[in-house]
Amino acid sequence: MSTTEPDTHPPGPRSWAEVHASAEFQQLRKRLRNFVFPMTALFLVWYLLYVLLADYAHDFMSVRVVGNINIGLIFGLLQFVSTFVITGLYVRYANRKLDPIADRIRQDVESQDSDGTHAEGGASS
Repeated sequence: MSTTEPDTHPPGPRSWAEVHASAEFQQLRKRLRNFVFPMTALFLVWYLLYVLLADYAHDFMSVRVVGNINIGLIFGLLQFVSTFVITGLYVRYANRKLDPIADRIRQDVESQDSDGTHAEGGASS
């Protein structure tokens, strides 16, 4: 029993090596690093500040702001808020800067695989 479904198997190793070496893939990696590394460093500094203040600035962190809510509790909750903000920023950045390149790369790989050829160079848009 045969079906008329298109062949959708993933590209072979040679195709992946070509994609990895392409200028578009390198641009995609650079854009990802340009977001991830600074944002990670910023978050780690913010988290380390929180930990250091909690450990060494008890008087400051125990200052009451409203009722039983103190600065330490607010800073702790802001850790969660900052995580959600970073996630939202990443999604927005990926939608605008990463996904269009990744989509072009995927289309190129799929079109190369479907016609059995391997393009030399990058994608054309």
